[in-house]
Amino acid sequence: MTERAEGLRNVIVSDSKLSHVDGEAGQLIYRGYPIEELAEKVSFEEAAYLLWHGYLPTKVDLQDLKASFRLTRPLEDPMKKVLRTLPKGAQPMSLLRTAVSAAGLLDQKADRANENVTLEVCERMTAKAASIVAAQWRLRIDEDIIEPHAKLDHAANFLYMLNGVEPTELQAKVFDVCLVLHMDHGFNASTFAGRVTASTLSDIYSSVTTAIGTLRGRLHGGANTAVMEMLQEIERPERAEAYVKDLLAKKQRVMGFGHAVYKVIDPRAVILRRLARELADSSGQTKWIDMCDTIENVMTQEKGICCNVDFYSGPVYHMLGIHSLLFTPIFAMSRIVGYTAHILEQYRNNKIIRPKCQYVGDVDRTFVPIKER
Repeated sequence: MTERAEGLRNVIVSDSKLSHVDGEAGQLIYRGYPIEELAEKVSFEEAAYLLWHGYLPTKVDLQDLKASFRLTRPLEDPMKKVLRTLPKGAQPMSLLRTAVSAAGLLDQKADRANENVTLEVCERMTAKAASIVAAQWRLRIDEDIIEPHAKLDHAANFLYMLNGVEPTELQAKVFDVCLVLHMDHGFNASTFAGRVTASTLSDIYSSVTTAIGTLRGRLHGGANTAVMEMLQEIERPERAEAYVKDLLAKKQRVMGFGHAVYKVIDPRAVILRRLARELADSSGQTKWIDMCDTIENVMTQEKGICCNVDFYSGPVYHMLGIHSLLFTPIFAMSRIVGYTAHILEQYRNNKIIRPKCQYVGDVDRTFVPIKER
């Protein structure tokens, strides 16, 4: 009998130069750089360039990438028509999945992507994803779509297109770091799903659509939404300790804790904890981070379980004025950089991904003619 691993746990299926996750040491590395250094020193655009090219951009390289984003960020009229046609009350991740698929129909180079995919396609998809997420939300709340700002970078532009107000320097910086932190994370379920599709030599839009559809699942994306719902239910910091202990007594899950890979604290959570405190002190919305502090202390003392990136990203997004329904689409619009980088890597050294399964059904059954059934 062939040895197997449920859910492919600890099975190495391919090599990658993009990111490394060390769950024992609590490390996340993009292209050789620890996430702590990148979060502190580079922008979203620089981190995207790093994943796509393998090295950090020069000033000219960065200017060229920002120019590409500015050029491709506006949505074409056909895409706006698609977004207006879709049910505005639909799940935002479903809208994003469908819109990315539609974008493949509007991109004349999409069908040739598997033969001669270029970074131009990756840049265009990344730029437009942010515009799509912002636009579909504006339509959902019966507001006009806001065109991109000509002078704002990627993170700040999204907040502007979403709310119609230029973010403060701190808000833009915090959101920029959030996007960097979510950009890639090894062979997670959605990234692997995208690579499976790419391995058939399907086009890059189909591959990314597959990945987004996988991220939509409640066991993958969406945990930060659940964290925010929990905090809103707790409502006040003084209620947090009793609330969590009650959940533990009932053997119910406390959202934002535990991780499939990390055995110690998620390094991204450490960064977001600090940023959440800065944002809370600046905005006066300290109750959210105060609740988080209490919950984290209880979970550490009672269960010895560390928090993950979702625990702090939820309240950070909330303090930035972002509705919880958009938390997972924001995850996706950042992770598209990682998806496309992985898809390119798959194309360059492709072998179709085709694992075996073990048949455990019936054998040697006697066929009964339809007249005798």
